[in-house]
Amino acid sequence: MIRIQNMSKSFGKQNVLRGINLELNHPGKITAILGPNGSGKTTLIKSLLGIVLPDQGMIELFGKNVQNNYTYRSQIGYLPQIARFPENLSVAELIELIKDIRGPGANEEKLIQRFGLNPFLDKRLSHLSGGTKQKVNLSLAFMYDTPLLMLDEPSSGLDPLAMQRLRQLLDEQKQKGKMILVTTHIMSLVEEIADEIIFLLDGHIHFQGTKEALKDRYQESNVERAIAKILETPKARDVNSINSSAHLTA
Repeated sequence: MIRIQNMSKSFGKQNVLRGINLELNHPGKITAILGPNGSGKTTLIKSLLGIVLPDQGMIELFGKNVQNNYTYRSQIGYLPQIARFPENLSVAELIELIKDIRGPGANEEKLIQRFGLNPFLDKRLSHLSGGTKQKVNLSLAFMYDTPLLMLDEPSSGLDPLAMQRLRQLLDEQKQKGKMILVTTHIMSLVEEIADEIIFLLDGHIHFQGTKEALKDRYQESNVERAIAKILETPKARDVNSINSSAHLTA
């Protein structure tokens, strides 16, 4: 479903992604894309969406090259890390705007109910708290029945009840056979939901495999400690070390 070959991306003098090679075809599974700030997580997601254009390399989604092609995006539900919508719109108006853009097939009512958004439908986005905005953004991301979901920091600003409902929603999407990519800094969420981990470091894929494989490799009891060990190890930033482990799988 996703195939990336030798993809690189720089912003000025900053090399964000360096020769990324990746294949993912895991319906019904969640892949967590992890890494420290600036490691290229969001750039990778935006490249898959065609929002960021790589300097070199090839990206295929659903068997088609994404270059000069936009139709594949209709098969993706996307949650940006920071969503920017016109602040003067109400929640209901924003939902209708997205429906006008994406067309028929929206399933917003169940999501509005799930995240308790009914009292906020007539409120302007500028009057909402950060957590409520995130619930709106999640509803937009899940509003269409797409085979691929890309969620950039989905738990940001959520209260415990909303977190529980997000977990339930992710599990339901897995049961439907969706392929889900998630970036997050919340390691407890990774422990709970992720089937596979991709760890980016200095623009390279340092690790790809299951949670169990990661913990076994670094002889730690949880994902957070295993990742801390990667970052504490000087050779983790050595390119040869990175390349030698880039295709590690379970």
